[in-house]
Amino acid sequence: MRVLVTGWFSFVDGEATAGDVGSARTVAEALSGAGVEHDIAWSPMFRPEGPSLDEADPGRYSHVLFVCGPAHGEQVRRLHRRYAGCRRIAVGVSVIDPEDPAVRGFHEVLARDLPHGAARPDLAHAAPVEGPVPVVGVAAAPGQPEYAARGGHAAVHERLAAWLTRRDCARVPLDTRLDSRDWRHCASPGQFDALVRRMDLVLTTRLHGLVLALRNGVPAIAVDPVIGGAKVSAQARAWGWPAVVVDRAEDPLPEDRLRELWDWCLSPDVHDALGRLAPPPPEALPRGPLVADMLGALVR
Repeated sequence: MRVLVTGWFSFVDGEATAGDVGSARTVAEALSGAGVEHDIAWSPMFRPEGPSLDEADPGRYSHVLFVCGPAHGEQVRRLHRRYAGCRRIAVGVSVIDPEDPAVRGFHEVLARDLPHGAARPDLAHAAPVEGPVPVVGVAAAPGQPEYAARGGHAAVHERLAAWLTRRDCARVPLDTRLDSRDWRHCASPGQFDALVRRMDLVLTTRLHGLVLALRNGVPAIAVDPVIGGAKVSAQARAWGWPAVVVDRAEDPLPEDRLRELWDWCLSPDVHDALGRLAPPPPEALPRGPLVADMLGALVR
């Protein structure tokens, strides 16, 4: 017996969701525990290293397990035609129409829900628990034409995005723009503070991405996207914060430096550095040299 595990995460035009992949891992772990040889077919759009459905020779498998998602549509019907010589079982699927050829093409259907039937817990709930990964907020600066030719934003953001996708972390976009009409944005500074405080690390090319991370006791890697450095690196100096990378024309994003700062920001050592940056309580005055200078200017 050799089993091919497939699902919507296998189709080139399908989606690999966390629930789908978690369900596939639940099934794969159960098969491994039972000593059953198996492969998982991945969409090359999601996992190019494969194997993909095109590489999964029907002649190699006795069974096909279709996991999760709706048992519906032409992609599922094509699966029946391609693996016609295999015993095909749907597990953890939603059945919308029991008479659909996509459903009837399976030898057995173990549904999570179907019309007029009892519901069963989804397979993703039992997926193997992975080790903890850091939650990283990412605050990217917009283009800043005031820096003219010194603005290296496009190159820095392109390299930073490519580097970040290779890190094992949960990435959360942090947009400092407030909007009380759009649920995708915070509506007040307090809401943004609450969001930032839940991050393990902030990676930012924005000045306020750095300031609001440190204000909330969250380590930040500040990447100054202006060649030679500008306001982001100046703000890091003002705080005495060492985790800063400055764009150099010859090396816009030194990855060795990024890795070094990443490891430091996620280590216990960072807490001492953050402790030294604790801001004064809100009722304390002056609230920093700029506020003191402002009050002085008012009476001069």
